[in-house]
Amino acid sequence: MERLPPLNAIKAFEVAARAGSFTLAASELGVSSAAVSQQIRNLENWFGKQLFVRSGNRIALTDAGHAIYPQTAKALGDIAAIGQRMLEGGVRTRLVVSVPFSLAELWLAPRLATLLDAFPQMAIDVRVEDDPVDLMRQNIDLRVSYGDYHYPGLKLVRLVHDDVLPVCAPEFWHRHGDGDGDPSLTDLHESLFIHTNWGPNYASHPTWADWFAASGGSRSPDPSHGRRVGLSSLAIASARLGLGIALGQRVMAGADLEAGRLIALSSVSVRLGHPYCAFMPPAKADRADVAGLVDLLMKAAPAACGKAGAPR
Repeated sequence: MERLPPLNAIKAFEVAARAGSFTLAASELGVSSAAVSQQIRNLENWFGKQLFVRSGNRIALTDAGHAIYPQTAKALGDIAAIGQRMLEGGVRTRLVVSVPFSLAELWLAPRLATLLDAFPQMAIDVRVEDDPVDLMRQNIDLRVSYGDYHYPGLKLVRLVHDDVLPVCAPEFWHRHGDGDGDPSLTDLHESLFIHTNWGPNYASHPTWADWFAASGGSRSPDPSHGRRVGLSSLAIASARLGLGIALGQRVMAGADLEAGRLIALSSVSVRLGHPYCAFMPPAKADRADVAGLVDLLMKAAPAACGKAGAPR
């Protein structure tokens, strides 16, 4: 067998490069920062190359470090996959997907059914959780996230840049809309608007004021007078049940619009502040099941949305 580099040092290097910190690497590995630093020095001596530039508590990969990181990450990922297959009996593969709450039911679940048809021996573990998540420690194969900034160092694929448009149930509009069927929202009572609160960590989501501005108006419905929900999927469900008019995300409302359970009250839409993205450990990105799910999610983007970060 050809001479191998010290494997503990390789592992310390991969974690430190991915985390961008010896301290975070030490926490993940359950050792001290000094131990991680020593392992990195051992590896640098073995290669005869400097792998990190150190500046106080900050580290950055050198050119040599960038050159070996993808292969080391893939090699460790392959070893981990071998161990998992052996422990699970080598019969079924398991795809672990992490996804935000609203996307789980209305966008991800239908795609998983198609994926299982292509990979009948695969088991799927869907974890519904908010950012950030630790993909490596939790053995997650693919994370879908809003925004492309959460997970530096992981492989990134921009899936879709979604938009919102006003939607409601047909019977709701028959009760509350203009008598001649003209879908004008200008004069509707503020209690009929559904407002989505994305939570304290987000500031780039469109509001009703944004939509009215995009449609050429100046109205700004007061959320305190309308219906307020904490999930995009719940806003769509509320609209479907006839509880009001929501700014529905197109990727989530698409099936209801096609089936006639919801109607769009305008062709004017407002783009979300960031795209939805898939993040994968580099060693797992080329797996057939992972790549297959990424492909399905990209193909599932409605034609009106910007796909893969393309401008609209």
